[in-house]
Amino acid sequence: MNTRVPAEVFPPGEFLKEELDARNWSQVEFAEIIGKDTRSVYEIVNGKRSITPETAVIFAEALGTSAQLWMNLESQFQLSRIRPSSDAISRKAQLHGKFPIREMAKRGWIRATKDIDSLEKAVLGFFAVDSIEAAPQFVHSAKKTSYDEASVQQLAWLFRCREIARTLLIEAFTPAKLRSSLERLRALTSAPEEIRHVPRILAECGVRLVFVETLPGSRIDGACFWLDSKRPVVAMSLRHDRIDNFWFVLRHELEHVLEGHGKGDFCIDHDMDSREAGALSIEEEVANAAAAEFCVPKKQMDDFVARVSPFFSDQKVTLFARRIAVHPGLVVGQLQRRLNRYDLFKKHLVKIRSIAVSTGATDGWGLQYPLD
Repeated sequence: MNTRVPAEVFPPGEFLKEELDARNWSQVEFAEIIGKDTRSVYEIVNGKRSITPETAVIFAEALGTSAQLWMNLESQFQLSRIRPSSDAISRKAQLHGKFPIREMAKRGWIRATKDIDSLEKAVLGFFAVDSIEAAPQFVHSAKKTSYDEASVQQLAWLFRCREIARTLLIEAFTPAKLRSSLERLRALTSAPEEIRHVPRILAECGVRLVFVETLPGSRIDGACFWLDSKRPVVAMSLRHDRIDNFWFVLRHELEHVLEGHGKGDFCIDHDMDSREAGALSIEEEVANAAAAEFCVPKKQMDDFVARVSPFFSDQKVTLFARRIAVHPGLVVGQLQRRLNRYDLFKKHLVKIRSIAVSTGATDGWGLQYPLD
């Protein structure tokens, strides 16, 4: 590969000397023309004095050029004399341009440092790549070489989730055991406090559950991926701190696990509240249907809406939730989705994040998961 060598840049005085020679003017004569002392002209010609804007205007008037010409010559010459002491700035700019360095350092995912070598090593190690130009590979068996549908913020979140998941020591994964545990999980939906049992139940089935706060702008709700063909991971962002969202996202991701989705490529779910059904893949449609059925069985929800609509009330929602043994927030969540009325009975959408992170592997919200 040929290395480009920049052309030599001459001081503006060289061009001034050529202009004077072309006119047969001596430096003394030129000094008289422009009303300057001879020493000033001599120093400019010999590169010992810079051309100022005032001087550029005078030269332009005397020589019939533009003042910009002389300022450009001066700027080019001055810039040519400056050489960066290293490539640290360009390398740092490249890192910051490709990866969310500031947020990753702020969250403790990489160590904050001003040393470019250490910073680059930390970033490359985090994304498991050999160079800045290389595309991060999250799933090694994936056929595609990059993940065009995922933003770099989302990829960073996934890599952090995988880091944490690898540290968890749990039972071997058994699909049959996970499916049989769904009823145990649904029994927990009646009260927010019961969510604290979820990480343990899933660990007994061989499913690694991690809670990781998202980076700004990533808008992730959850994800399913596999450390290998026998070790599934469910990652949740708890972005929406609501009981209905928790159970819907969890059951959605568990359906991905049961169906074996995410083995050849991760399943990442973002903006789940705003996605239209027609725009979803078959895998997402299946997972959504399973999640909705888990929260409130469709037949029972249909019957409730048919009997009550349009005269919904807080009391009717509460009684219905009690009858099907779930928290009212799950009914409200499904009702809001169905009616596209997200203002209905919001008081039942209680916060659960503090309960979930009390027993689960957590990174974010002021907590940092100890990887060492």
